[in-house]
Amino acid sequence: MDLEEIREGVLAILQELHEDIDFEAEEKMVDDKILDSFDLVTLVTELGDEFEIDITAKDFVAENFNSVDALAEMIERLMDE
Repeated sequence: MDLEEIREGVLAILQELHEDIDFEAEEKMVDDKILDSFDLVTLVTELGDEFEIDITAKDFVAENFNSVDALAEMIERLMDE
């Protein structure tokens, strides 16, 4: 699975959470409180299931969740581990 496919999967999951938000344009989803703590817990669960990865406490930092690209890069790295 390449980075673009991962990115599309991340976008689909985010759209399920909030279909009214343009996640492509967002660069600070956590810092700007676009995603709340419940969204993040749901997102971690959904991403884990979709991509068969384990997102651990060390990965659970704002920088990894602030944008679609940051999420895709984290997932790609976790899939390679």
